[in-house]
Amino acid sequence: MTEQNLLFLLMLLPFGCALLMLTLPRDAARGAALLAGLGMAGALLLLAGLAGPALGGQVIRTSMGWVPSLGLSVGLRLDGFAWMFATLVMAIGLLVVIYGHFYMEGKSGLPRFFALLMAFTGAMQGILLSGNILMMVVFWELTSIVSFLLIGFWHSGTAARDGARTALIITAMGGLCLLLAMLVIAHIVGSTDLDVVLAQGDEIRAHPLYGLVLTLFLLGAFTKSAQFPFHFWLPGAMAAPTPVSAFLHSATMVKAGVFLLIRFFPALGGTEAWFTVVTGAGMTTMVVGAVIALFRHDLKGLLAYSTVSHLGLITALAGIGSDGAILDAIFHICN
Repeated sequence: MTEQNLLFLLMLLPFGCALLMLTLPRDAARGAALLAGLGMAGALLLLAGLAGPALGGQVIRTSMGWVPSLGLSVGLRLDGFAWMFATLVMAIGLLVVIYGHFYMEGKSGLPRFFALLMAFTGAMQGILLSGNILMMVVFWELTSIVSFLLIGFWHSGTAARDGARTALIITAMGGLCLLLAMLVIAHIVGSTDLDVVLAQGDEIRAHPLYGLVLTLFLLGAFTKSAQFPFHFWLPGAMAAPTPVSAFLHSATMVKAGVFLLIRFFPALGGTEAWFTVVTGAGMTTMVVGAVIALFRHDLKGLLAYSTVSHLGLITALAGIGSDGAILDAIFHICN
């Protein structure tokens, strides 16, 4: 099987598992957990098959026509950075599925729970593997929608409903800003291809609309990664079942914002405005999160603000933007 076919299979596998789980009976908890675990493990095997070229500096690309009349296509792109992130998502996801099987034992509707977990995994993979900036925004918003359903999975509780609603409003509004930013970028460079956008950084930074693009882009990234003053949605989202909190709000979804900052640094970073705003927001978030964590006595609240603080540190490193700072940011994402 070619590397391009492996890439398409990697993209479709989580969504395929999610659809299969929706066909299971409501009491088929063990079958749903097994299918989710096999899906995560299968994705890790596919990533292992792509490790050689991705870690060797090769960028694997493939595309398929979507709306040919409009020139739109489904483009996938995998480099070493995306490979590392995708491996983290799948490895932690496999551990969360194993834990969730025992934690959620005896609860009703578990096939739907694991189906949503796999759908979220597929949406995260879409962000990481998208070779088209508009397709990336589609998956970005899909993570917000699926996380809303996961946070409110125990919808009988007021805290879960409120947390899900707040998270959806904040992250979806940020996603709208990100969509507008991507449309303006596409207007500036004349393409929605990620490689073209990353290669045209000088043109974007010199354009009169750069300030607008940067503002909209950072609003999208900051809302998803819970940066100050948008940090308040993350503690409320901890009302979700603990496996959801572990997977979405500590390990994957909140890291999508910092992934975006690092991914688009060649196109938008390196300016005084980028340094001032991104580093300033990151340092402020790091301090605010750490101070609030000192006064929290519930474990989930402590974890939430600790996560906010560390996300602030990663964001500040992305704002500094030197080779060493970017390397440290990637290291701390893994950490």
